[in-house]
Amino acid sequence: MKILQRAFFYLIIILLFVFTGILTYHSLEPNAYDFMIRNVLNYKLPFDTNKNIHGHDDIVLVVIDHKSIEKYRWPWKRDLNCKVLEYFIKYANPKAFVHDGILTALDKDAPDSDKKYFSTLKKMDNLVEGFMYNGFNYYDDEKIGEQYDDIFNNKYRIKNAKVNVFLYPIYNSIITSPQEFLDSVENIGSISIICGYINGRLSDETYRTHSYFTNYKNALLPSLAMSSFLAANDYPEINIDSKYISFPELNYKIKHKISKYTYQSIVPIKYYKIINGYSHKYYSAVDIMDSYNLLEQGKEPIVNPADFKNKIVIFGVNDPLKDGLNDNKPSPMSVNHPGMDIQATCIDNLFHNDFLNVLPGWVNIIEIILGILLIYYAIRFNNLFKAILSIISIIFFIILISILCFYNGIVINVITPIIMCIITMIVAYIHKYVLEAWTKQKVQYAMGKYMSEDVMKNVLKNIDNLGLGGKKSVVTVLFSDIRGFTSLSEQMTAQEVSTLLNEYFSAMEPIVRKYNGIINKFIGDAVMAVFGEPISDDNHPINAVKCGFEMLNKVKELDEKWQKEGKPEIKIGVGINTGEVFVGNIGSEKRMEYTVIGDTVNLASRLESYNKTYNTQILISSSTYEKSKDFIEVNKISDVEIRGKANKLDIYEIINVIY
Repeated sequence: MKILQRAFFYLIIILLFVFTGILTYHSLEPNAYDFMIRNVLNYKLPFDTNKNIHGHDDIVLVVIDHKSIEKYRWPWKRDLNCKVLEYFIKYANPKAFVHDGILTALDKDAPDSDKKYFSTLKKMDNLVEGFMYNGFNYYDDEKIGEQYDDIFNNKYRIKNAKVNVFLYPIYNSIITSPQEFLDSVENIGSISIICGYINGRLSDETYRTHSYFTNYKNALLPSLAMSSFLAANDYPEINIDSKYISFPELNYKIKHKISKYTYQSIVPIKYYKIINGYSHKYYSAVDIMDSYNLLEQGKEPIVNPADFKNKIVIFGVNDPLKDGLNDNKPSPMSVNHPGMDIQATCIDNLFHNDFLNVLPGWVNIIEIILGILLIYYAIRFNNLFKAILSIISIIFFIILISILCFYNGIVINVITPIIMCIITMIVAYIHKYVLEAWTKQKVQYAMGKYMSEDVMKNVLKNIDNLGLGGKKSVVTVLFSDIRGFTSLSEQMTAQEVSTLLNEYFSAMEPIVRKYNGIINKFIGDAVMAVFGEPISDDNHPINAVKCGFEMLNKVKELDEKWQKEGKPEIKIGVGINTGEVFVGNIGSEKRMEYTVIGDTVNLASRLESYNKTYNTQILISSSTYEKSKDFIEVNKISDVEIRGKANKLDIYEIINVIY
């Protein structure tokens, strides 16, 4: 039973750790990750000259912001965008021009504007346009949708990629664009970013990772960032396996994780410090448009085209003050992080091979196990002060390791090891308490073999005040002894004597306990029992008499059994006396015994021995008789000379007990 109890206890502990670890990992760890990205990764020590916490200078934004919309009423005709495009076609020389937006329909009210826009798009060889998946929705007209997918996939799928890992096709449709748009654009990439992932697992709605590729109906399509990279590098060969996205011609590879939830290529976004709402330098679109007008007039522009030479320009809309134009999204850096800037960050990471290094799961597991073992050891084998000091040190060390890792762009679990250490501390103290309780039970059980259970309870009750001394108390003392035990011992082997005594004492102990007595000690073949202490009992004299009388009857039963077994006849004598004694701990500071001493004890022992003289079996003193005379039938033995007593005493033989 105890084995099952322990097994159940340890099973509960294991389940507690597993449940807590999973719950913490999924609910608290993402927030800890965000905190470390925001406050540790993007913090720079004064002496650390090599660390970059800002977006790289060659990635810039051109934003249709509130200032632009204030001047040119929204919605714009697309020929207004042409001013921005023409600025970069004629005057600036960017490495790539990336449009973070989608075109879903023609402007029926301004066909000339659309025509001009598509014509301008065709002029830009380094243009990368966006498209968007339609989530898990299907096309309203599946046949038309299939036709569109065939056209789209045939033109924009990545054709020089070797994919050696399964990528699950999670999307069912694309938000369609007009054919005129598709005819005008050579490079296109998805602006969809799967939110809510950290280290390849689903968590919440915060944008932490990016998927550079998507399997769309067995066609490998790039993200906006990847399309920009591929276009800028003349579409190099790509190898994709379970660990890396490699570009052999460029001698370049990206470590990614295949999410077990979506089987998508997941890469954590390394965010940069945000200043004035963006982590990359941005320009207002209206300033670009006005600069274009000034340049066309031969005047000094507001923005010098040379600022964009060989840079990657991301163009899009973001006006938080106007409904429908707020492109802000939650990220580890901000709850209102411009989507354009997130795209710019994905592009920045890719072009500069500036990624986070996510440690494998087994490293986090080892860290947790080591923390658990160290804290359990500290609690199990140290006093409270040392244990608490050790726990604080271990948790501080875990926090320090986490800070150092994130500062250097290494992702490690932060809050999960700490929570598991705290849980370990709680469980360890509970376990320690349970072990002490189990040990205490073992000690009680073992010591109960050497002393009365009630004495043991009294010791445990006063465990903090154990010492020599005691009190005076009126008790009844019973002595019993086997008649002629010495001669019996000579007829039996030591093993036989031991077996007989064990059976005899085992039969006597329950009888003593039945009448609220305790066996104070076994003295050879004799039993010394005390009634009235430590078990309080106002009827201890009559209970002692009843106990002695029942002991005689029990010996008769045993004697019949033993004689059938060929053992010698056994008889006992019993002496009982009531009086004042000293009860308590007797001995030395290092070795003490709970017992009773005094003349009352000596007289009880004398009475037991007088059974031989008067050929009786149970004798009681006059003090015991006075307390129990209404319940017994006796023979009075008058004027007995008791050794050690100046005056003669009356003693009584018990003939019968009235129950």
